[in-house]
Amino acid sequence: MAHRNNRTHHTYLLISVVIILSSCFGGKQEQEYTPWGTVVGEAAYDSLPDGALSVGDILSQGEMIMLTLNGPETYYDYHGHGMGLHFMLCEKFAQHIGVKLRVEVCKDTLDMIGRLLRNEGDIIACPVKGDSLASCGPHWAVSRDNTSLLHEVRKWYRADMVAEVKRQQKELLASGGVTRKVYAPIISREKGLISRWDPLFKKYSVVPRLDWKLLAAQCYQESCFDPKAHSWAGACGLMQIMPSTASLLGLQQKDIYDPEKNIEAAARYMAQLMRDFHDVDSQYDRICFALASYNGGKLHIRDAMALARKDGRDATKWAVVGQYVLKLTQPRYYTDPVVAYGYMRGTETYDYVERIMKRWKDYGGRPLRGSSPGMYDGPSTQPVIDNSGAMPRPAKKKHRFSE
Repeated sequence: MAHRNNRTHHTYLLISVVIILSSCFGGKQEQEYTPWGTVVGEAAYDSLPDGALSVGDILSQGEMIMLTLNGPETYYDYHGHGMGLHFMLCEKFAQHIGVKLRVEVCKDTLDMIGRLLRNEGDIIACPVKGDSLASCGPHWAVSRDNTSLLHEVRKWYRADMVAEVKRQQKELLASGGVTRKVYAPIISREKGLISRWDPLFKKYSVVPRLDWKLLAAQCYQESCFDPKAHSWAGACGLMQIMPSTASLLGLQQKDIYDPEKNIEAAARYMAQLMRDFHDVDSQYDRICFALASYNGGKLHIRDAMALARKDGRDATKWAVVGQYVLKLTQPRYYTDPVVAYGYMRGTETYDYVERIMKRWKDYGGRPLRGSSPGMYDGPSTQPVIDNSGAMPRPAKKKHRFSE
């Protein structure tokens, strides 16, 4: 709170210094314009009487604080990036006036309004109404006295922006937004060849103590065996490792596209995630939890487990928890008090796990103790796979996540 209160004080000091220097040196000065077209020193730069920050104050601080609620249309975390219609629109507005955007997720509408009026945020970026608020943009609100910010948002906003941002968001989320070449999911079933990377899967699968064919199935789901695959969110390489994850694993950015180093780092990450779910006894279920965490984040999976426990269900079984992962797309569940990290794209994560486990079976994955009924019918009859130096062949049809 003290930090926010200092913002107005700093602006007063800055203006005072400018006035003193101008009076000392005099002379005709060239006018300096703000990103929104007003002259520096005009009314837009004056701090507001009630302590709310004008556009000029926000510019001097270099950031705008967005107050919102967690949800698919407002704001949610997606692979370390903010998503949601209102977040993306607000980010565009922040870029328009030339500042960074900081997001503060609030508990409810009353919390948002209270924080705005206490000068703990600049704009409410979700539909909200109140006597002390003024509406602007796509159903947003600012303090009624903040005519500077109100005017700027209204001048910037166009009705067609909503449809435009929705299209952009849909494109980003399509197939995880991964750019990659698509190879066939298996080189030769007769020869027992999955991919050219089979020796690496065999070498590093011992780290998480997993069947190497499972790593192969996961790799195909991530990149379709393209070592140069990359996503808009920043995921790179065969196993689509995020830069932040690579840093934690000690994988340097210059090596992130190296096939062996990428697979080795992913294997260590899977080992870490398997350890994180040491409270899950079944190896099959622990693998499912680890895969779900690899895709959707372990904190969201812990939220789903908390919901299962609240309902008196077995929170160590993927057949149970997977259903709550799906439910984390619904307000009733992602706003539940036991949920700490809010909305997630649960359908995507659930589908990720199911497709990998199915492809693992197709690759001849061995049955596991505690596996779901019908998932594995017994030991594989597939031959032992030997790479034999074979190169991948192009797919005869497009194999995508939605295949």
